Amino acid sequence: MTLTVDWTRCAGHGLCHALAPDLVDRDEWGFPVLHDAARVDTATARRLAGACPALALRVALPAR
Repeated sequence: MTLTVDWTRCAGHGLCHALAPDLVDRDEWGFPVLHDAARVDTATARRLAGACPALALRVALPAR
């Protein structure tokens, strides 16, 4: 699974970083920076996407 950010929705709340600091950093404005395209297991990806208050995190299948 891959996590992506819909930048039109992201408000820089920082919850994704708080929940998974090993996968998500924050830039100087508080917006998420995903590590290594944030390839994560399905359960973690869905948990993070579901927790996003702006619904900005999306779960996608890796491109082939």
